[in-house]
Parts: sequence; structure tokens; C-alpha cells
Amino acid sequence: MASSTLAPAWLHVPSDLNALDSRLWPQSTHRHDHGEVSLGGVSVSQLLEQFGSPIYVVDLDTLRQRAQMVRDTLSGAIALGNRSVHVYYATKSLLTSDVVRVLADEGLGFDASTMGELEWVLSSGVDPSRIEFQGNNKSLAEIRRALELGVGAVVVDSEWEARRLAEVSAELGRTQRVMIRVNSGVHAGTHEYLATAREDQKFGIARSDLASVVEIIAAAPRLELVGLHSHIGSQIVSPDGFIEAANRLLAEYETLQSEHPLDTLNLGGGFAIPYTPSDPDSNLDEIASALAATLDEWAQRGVAPSVISFEPGRIISGPAGVTLYTVGTTKQVVVGEDIETDTRLYVSVDGGMSDNLRTSLYGAHYTVRLANRSSDAAPALVRLVGKHCESGDIVVSDDYLPGDVTPGDVLMVAQTGAYCHSLSSNYNAVGRPAVVSLQGGEARVSLKAETIEDVLSRDVGLAMGPGAPGRV
Repeated sequence: MASSTLAPAWLHVPSDLNALDSRLWPQSTHRHDHGEVSLGGVSVSQLLEQFGSPIYVVDLDTLRQRAQMVRDTLSGAIALGNRSVHVYYATKSLLTSDVVRVLADEGLGFDASTMGELEWVLSSGVDPSRIEFQGNNKSLAEIRRALELGVGAVVVDSEWEARRLAEVSAELGRTQRVMIRVNSGVHAGTHEYLATAREDQKFGIARSDLASVVEIIAAAPRLELVGLHSHIGSQIVSPDGFIEAANRLLAEYETLQSEHPLDTLNLGGGFAIPYTPSDPDSNLDEIASALAATLDEWAQRGVAPSVISFEPGRIISGPAGVTLYTVGTTKQVVVGEDIETDTRLYVSVDGGMSDNLRTSLYGAHYTVRLANRSSDAAPALVRLVGKHCESGDIVVSDDYLPGDVTPGDVLMVAQTGAYCHSLSSNYNAVGRPAVVSLQGGEARVSLKAETIEDVLSRDVGLAMGPGAPGRV
């Protein structure tokens, strides 16, 4: 079948709509002969019957495998001679105690950027020395808590923060290792909201302002400057941006190392994953090899950080996650004028932008497949939309599904283990779905689904009732 004239150029009609691209789905995903898909050895119908619809599903075995792959690829290329590699999982991508415990078991540290993330990781049993505390606007309470705990490092993001750290460390009498987040000015070639090292944005300290921040830290007897930090964006495939950022940071490192006990260069994360069959692979091998060569060149000049750190999130959690939805309605929409028309099949499901904001926020693309059965029907260009009162409520903007998709069918969306639950909301007073973990052929709830009662429970006026004083 020829592709629809409404389809974007990158989207191709699948030769088999029942096939599952192994790059996009958890390693345990399997379509049985009878057509239904199972995840982690549990059928999608069983998952929905037990936990409701929609649900996020996280395959912990895939999560573990992804963590091992990232750790071993980076260490294998870069941890040579006196260099070691530390991997800190970016908790903002997906945070549950199950996720934390699996990754801690694989030796990863954790990157937290708020008090909530910090406490969540700690409550999951992680030693605070394995935590890096980030954020561009840390409150005094957050700074005090991080120092009281003795986190592994605090990443400084402004002069104000350097001063606050100096004050709190002196007040507590606690020595704290700190790094400085440097705005390298490197453009990662990604969506504007995903690029985090451009000059005109909130993160990091400009290289021209670095000396003044270093001076504040140097004057604080309880602060110890141990490294420089950079993060240039997300969904990065080419090594070029990482190389340029590393070169710029190492030049600053060279200037500082004679007067400060530097040992760490943190190059952030942002490694890409494919969201559709048309997307390129992550290319982590090439990025790691290119960075190793760059580090070797600087080592020959006497600039040799002993610890190279990274903060991957999406590349670890994204492929471990799937979201399951149930179809509510379908609607054929004719698009165009006169003879220049084509049709798009709108498929409405029982979730939407409250459980996956990335499509409307970033223009992100996803892959959707029929999960409760197989089908030989002809492909139809579909737009998977949610139930919210918003025209931008789109989960998958463009993909092909069998044309006989119908109410009651179960659909699954790939690569939702990163930034879907984390960005979820109660828009339109909809409760957030459960996060269900799969391991060893069993499924269990990691995060409970929110009921309508849960959503309403935050309204104090409802709890007091209409007859309460001051209520109407």
C-alpha cells in the first residue's frame, strides 16, 4: 500500500503491522501465535484486567540490561589507565523505588535535582554519597538537607548558589565537594527546549563568569571544588557536540587545576534512543570512543581528570517502558479540499497528554502497535489522541495501524519509560495511571493509580463540606 499523502516523509508503511521492532520494545515483548502481545511473560489482557487502563509498564530486566550496556560501553572505552567512569542515573526520567534499587544494584549513582528526588532516592536505600545534587534554583532548605546528608557532590549553577553553599557549609561545619555547571555554549542540534547549553537559557555559568564563582568557592573553607560539569542537551546521536563541550571544559580545567583539587569532569547525558523505526540508533559506542580519544589528547598535555562522569536517563529507562491504552472511539477525518484530499483515522484512547506530554510539548514522535490481537487489515494512517478537552491532546501524531482498529482494542506505545510518568499531570481532573513493574514473569504495582477520590482529596473545601464556616 502507498503511504498516505498526509504522512510525514520519514514515516513509512510497515511491511508487517504485526511485527515488533526489537529496538523499540522491551526485550521481553512477544507477540504470540494467537496474536496477543505479552510483556515480561504477562499478557496485555491480564495486565489491564489486573491493573486497569491505561497503565505504564516497566520491564525491570530490560532496565537492568540497559544500565549494564551504558555502564560497560562508557567504561570500556574511557576507563583506561588511571581514569575511572562514574554513571549517575538521571532520576527525572523515571523514578520509582523499584527502578532505583535495580540501578543501585548495578553500581550506578543518582542525579537528583529537587528535594523530592533526593528524598525518594534516599528512601529507596541509596547511600547519599552516591548522589549528585543538581538544579538551577536550590533553596536554602534543599542545600542544608544535601549538606547534612553528605551527598557526593553539589553542582553549583550560579553565584547566588555558591554564596549560599558557603554560608550553609560554614553554619553546619560540613565540608562539601562541589562542581560547577558550565554553560559551554555548545548547541546540541536538538529541540530548543531540550538544548541545555545555549548561551540564552537558565542552566549553567558562562565561561566568562567562571572566575568569579571559583573565587567564591575558593574563599569558603568548607567548600572543595572538585570538578566541572556540562550538559548540552538531549536526543544526541553525533559525538561532535560532546567533543566540543569536552574541549571547552578541559581548557577551563587546565586553568583551574593548579590551585584546586580537581578530579572530575562530568559530561552529562542526553544520549538518544530511537522512538520510531525511522530513527537512528543511539550511537553510544561512537560517542564513547570519540570522547576517549579527546581525553587521551588532553592527558598528553597534562590535563587528566581521574573521574569522568555521565548522567544518562532516557537511554536507560526509555526502552524499558511501554504504555497500554484501550481504544474508546475511532473517527475517519477527510483532510484537504476538492480533489486534493486524503483521510486520517483518529483513534481516541483512555489517556492522553496527562500521561504523555512530550508529543504536545516537544513535537515528539512515538510508535504505536495493536497489542490484544494481530490483524491482516490494510494499514491506515492514524493519529492517536487522548480524552482531554484540548486539540493538542495527541499521544502519537503519525503512525500506521490496521484499518480495522476498533473500540475495545488494546494499543501499546513504545519507549515511554522516560519522561512520561515524570511529566504526567491531573489535567481535566484525570488521575495518573499506575506504574507496573515486570520481573521474573510477575507483575506488581510500583506506583499506585490515582482514583477520582485521590484527585479530589487535595481540595480542602470539599473535605470541609458546603456548610463549613466561610464556605458557600
